[in-house]
Amino acid sequence: MKPSIKQLRAFVAVAQSSSLAEASERIHLSQPAISIALRKLEEAVGGALFSRTTRQLTLTPEGEAFLPVAVRLLHDWSEAFDDLEERFSKQRGKVTVAALPTLAAGLLPGIIATFHARHPRINLSLHDVLAEQVSQLVREGRADLGLSVAPHDTEELAFEPVLVDRYVAVCPSGHPLLEQQSVQWAQLAGHPFIGINRLSSSRQDIDRIMAEVGTPLEILCDASQIATVGRMVAAGLGISVLPRLSFRQIATDGIDYRPLTAPDVSRPLGIVMRRRHPLSAAAAALHAMIQASALNPGG
Repeated sequence: MKPSIKQLRAFVAVAQSSSLAEASERIHLSQPAISIALRKLEEAVGGALFSRTTRQLTLTPEGEAFLPVAVRLLHDWSEAFDDLEERFSKQRGKVTVAALPTLAAGLLPGIIATFHARHPRINLSLHDVLAEQVSQLVREGRADLGLSVAPHDTEELAFEPVLVDRYVAVCPSGHPLLEQQSVQWAQLAGHPFIGINRLSSSRQDIDRIMAEVGTPLEILCDASQIATVGRMVAAGLGISVLPRLSFRQIATDGIDYRPLTAPDVSRPLGIVMRRRHPLSAAAAALHAMIQASALNPGG
């Protein structure tokens, strides 16, 4: 039989007080209950931990050697449950999020600010990466949550839509396309085009749609970062297509956008999670906050 926490508490209380009466008051156990706990502990370890006289209990050499170990065990036990309680009450913990750059810059800043104000002791880590990397980080457990397009791996990953984005034509000020209320995809042809990273989910959508409408783009150059695309468009080098959410990253003088139509392509975005892996209390709190923010973007 293994020693119990009750037995360890009785042992430490008596060892530090050398008195059953004082130990009884200290740990709120009756003296008979303490005596029974000590006897069972000695039976479990195979020898005497106290030398008993008529007036007091003194530690045997084995008891003296065991005392610091018992104190450490009780401390670790208490600390472990304090830590667990703080995690459930969201006073401690860590949440890692993997998100598309569009969502990392366009949706998350306000959510993170609110989350930190409510749970200042929760550490947040953010990876702004492409869609395939979002899926990989969540699948491998290196991210608690992902914010992305629907993943291809639906066996291990679940997708929970939270908002719908759409593509827009981004043009320098004064560009003729900005004279229209909306721009058809086919009208992008014939204009120098600044492309976004070919590995991104956005670029894959753009290439697919242009192939469907049968009008190839005149690619001037490709850039890896949305901010770079914006600066190149603002400099008058060409036009581009970006998710509408991302425009707030590049909004500045000298640049504007129009919705793209024919076809009108929606882009569902949402939360990516591992199936059969429940979220921690902290991650669940962030999950709920993302849902609320997406459903009430003005609230």
